[in-house]
Amino acid sequence: MKRYEQNPIIQPSDVKPSREDFEVIGVFNAGVAKYNDKIILLLRVAEKPIDRKDGICRSVYYDVNAGEIKLLEFDQADKEIDLSDSRWIKTPSKNYITSISHFRLASSEDGLHFDIDEKPSMSASNLYEIYGIEDPRITLIDKEYYISYSAISDVGITECLAVTKDFNNFERLGVIFHPDNKDVEIFPEKIGGYYYALNRPSTSLFGKPDIWIAKSPDLMCWGDYRYLMGAREGSWDNGRIGGSAIPIRTEQGWLEIYHGATKEDVYCLGAVLLKIDEPYKVIARSTKPILKPEADYEKEGFFGGVVFSCGVILEDKLVRIYYGAADTCMCYAEASLEEIMDTLEDVD
Repeated sequence: MKRYEQNPIIQPSDVKPSREDFEVIGVFNAGVAKYNDKIILLLRVAEKPIDRKDGICRSVYYDVNAGEIKLLEFDQADKEIDLSDSRWIKTPSKNYITSISHFRLASSEDGLHFDIDEKPSMSASNLYEIYGIEDPRITLIDKEYYISYSAISDVGITECLAVTKDFNNFERLGVIFHPDNKDVEIFPEKIGGYYYALNRPSTSLFGKPDIWIAKSPDLMCWGDYRYLMGAREGSWDNGRIGGSAIPIRTEQGWLEIYHGATKEDVYCLGAVLLKIDEPYKVIARSTKPILKPEADYEKEGFFGGVVFSCGVILEDKLVRIYYGAADTCMCYAEASLEEIMDTLEDVD
């Protein structure tokens, strides 16, 4: 992959906070689409309360009954509280988050320089979203843009669906994958009369977080779940894997850019090729990552050592990847379709 020399293309300082007592700590993992001859990014914007008291840490959540965002305070000196991970406040009774994410629209003529809306496009608004909404993926079907996204709450991580025609008005359609599931990518066309979607259910005592595939007659009711592929021992994706971008139709098959992490939580991007008429069959897969954390902005940040994509565009056989770096900023890289195909090796 060739990184854009002026990466990052969007940083937290480029985004106006949604309220005066918040600060933007991350803008990353954007869904991508083309609309009215522009490149659209639906950014995941992570915010946290501005620290105003020494020795106090805060959690933020959406109060369903009040219909607004509220804060909780915790004493950092409390030895029963685990603050070892900057993303969480872990107490003996339950876990809380230190930030909350919403979606913000950005648009560009050239796909590199973006105008960013000052207000959220979508934010927490119901029981399933009390800790925010994350990682949107955008699928264009019959002139409508379907947005699959993760909703975080005390009842688990669900995958939800929304739809828009103009990126101004968004209609929530509801939960489509029960907890705990995420990384849902809906294919852009029916295959054999059904819609298909990649997904990443959580595991129990057995197995690892791996990629599954399901099908649906109407985008809402999903079934016929099949295991697609898993993490590989001794490889760059030996810890966990999940889908990243919406699958791209090519002459050779469906090309999926996916993410994989080591057991030490280093996140990279790879590629896999699926059969056109039977997308639950893997043809070939990357033996090495096509993009891994190497630049300083990828290795250092809110959660360092991460490259993670929710959106890819194919233009004239050029694969344009928009990716989050270190859970902090948005970046851009590109490669020819042929170059990515050359990284694949047939699967027996």
